[in-house]
Amino acid sequence: MKMIIFPVGCLLVILSSSYLGYTSNLRLTILAGLIFMASICAERKYPALRLVQWIFLGTFHYFSELDWCSLLYYMLILSMIENKQRVTHTLPISMLLMFQYTIIRLSYTPTGSYTALVSLFDILTVIVVIVLYHTLTRSEAEKRQLRERNFFLAQHDPLTGLLNYEGYITALNRTAAEQRPFLLILLSIQNLNGFHRDGEDHWSTVIKNISVSITQAFPEAAGISRYSGDRFAIILPELQCAEHVKERLSHLLDADFGPLQVVYSIAEYPGTAESLQQFITIAEDGLLQQQRNKWIQSEEELFRSERLRAVGELAAGMAHEIRNPLTAIRGFLQLSRGQAYNIAPWYEVIMSEVTRVTDLTAEFLQFSKPQAKHMKPEQVAHCLERVMSLTESDAASRGHRMYLNMVNENIVVNMDRDKIVQVLINLIRNAFEAMHDPGEVHIELLHAPEQVLISITDTGSGIPEQALTQIFNPFYTTKEEGTGLGLALCQKIAQDHAGKITVRSEVGIGSTFTLHLPIVAGVS
Repeated sequence: MKMIIFPVGCLLVILSSSYLGYTSNLRLTILAGLIFMASICAERKYPALRLVQWIFLGTFHYFSELDWCSLLYYMLILSMIENKQRVTHTLPISMLLMFQYTIIRLSYTPTGSYTALVSLFDILTVIVVIVLYHTLTRSEAEKRQLRERNFFLAQHDPLTGLLNYEGYITALNRTAAEQRPFLLILLSIQNLNGFHRDGEDHWSTVIKNISVSITQAFPEAAGISRYSGDRFAIILPELQCAEHVKERLSHLLDADFGPLQVVYSIAEYPGTAESLQQFITIAEDGLLQQQRNKWIQSEEELFRSERLRAVGELAAGMAHEIRNPLTAIRGFLQLSRGQAYNIAPWYEVIMSEVTRVTDLTAEFLQFSKPQAKHMKPEQVAHCLERVMSLTESDAASRGHRMYLNMVNENIVVNMDRDKIVQVLINLIRNAFEAMHDPGEVHIELLHAPEQVLISITDTGSGIPEQALTQIFNPFYTTKEEGTGLGLALCQKIAQDHAGKITVRSEVGIGSTFTLHLPIVAGVS
């Protein structure tokens, strides 16, 4: 712009000064004007000319003797201060040039009040011009920064500073428009939702750390985007060896992101698609397939861990269940001591308990849950009599007394008798253990509509209310050496018989466990 204004301004001043007859030496005026214009045109090649342009302008002004040179002074001032940002830097330069203009103007203008006021007005004018210049410059700079900021926010993720979805698509279009092949890497961060429990700040920090790691791993990327909450995209402008890219990704995956897992897919453009939109779809499908494979792998690992846990539960349950018949066998052997170790009276019972141990062992070794397999109608009274015979010796050795009360001895239930015996013995053993001092255990057989109730009441310490809702949960126990599987197994056996076990307890008084079983209709 100034390459036009300066020559035009000089030409107008020369013509006006000659036409009005103000110049006393037209040749010197023209020469001074040509020198000034030449310095303007050659300043890019010879920047040192900017230091003396004010001298050439003053000479031209002196010989032209025309006030219209003020336009050239203002243009030179703006030219000299265009790269300076502070008023304190530009105002002194402007004032010096305007002082030169005033001195030269006074050399050919009669002095007087008018001349003095005009000179003062010129000084004020240059101050206003400088202030307006800086105001407009600052305003334009702020507008430009605001536009750049708005554009950045429209194209970038505010949390990480990476491209957002719009910026990601723009970068893909720009890279594809260069008609060069490129790689698109899509990454998905698994288990990211688990970080929400630690608060938003921690979740944001994790996202930022992941973004920094990706940026450091791929500094040459044409674009890195967080185009979704847990998904990132990397655009590599040059095709690279797949193994090399996977090696760099493996280093990224080795980063310590806690419980997070990273899955990725790599797609090559334009080799895998005819259009960019189809290419994006193929890349997303590849990522979804990798996520599915990762999920299947995780499920398989979870299944294996569940199987291992089940093995542990079965082993602990086996030890718990075998202990009961072994305790009965030990009790009968102790009783036989008093009869010269004659076990004949208890031989059948001992052998039946040994058989039960064998059955239990076989059941647990097959990793099967407790199920009622040999179901047939049985009289509950016969089952209770067997339980009494198996537990009396243990009760006597502990100093406890047992009482059996049966309202109706002909009640028939469809059951696996050994399983029900197992449940009742477990409940009775628990009653014994709940009574630290010699106490009483009352076993009652009650007939309710369509079901039979077998209640076992002890005079032990009772169960706290907060524990009543948990005692049937596997591994929940209040015993120092308990496995917490006894009651869980009992409840499962009851459910296999279409029944249930309920409990009432009062701390310091005792507990009552009740086994509910459906009655076989029409059989007595």
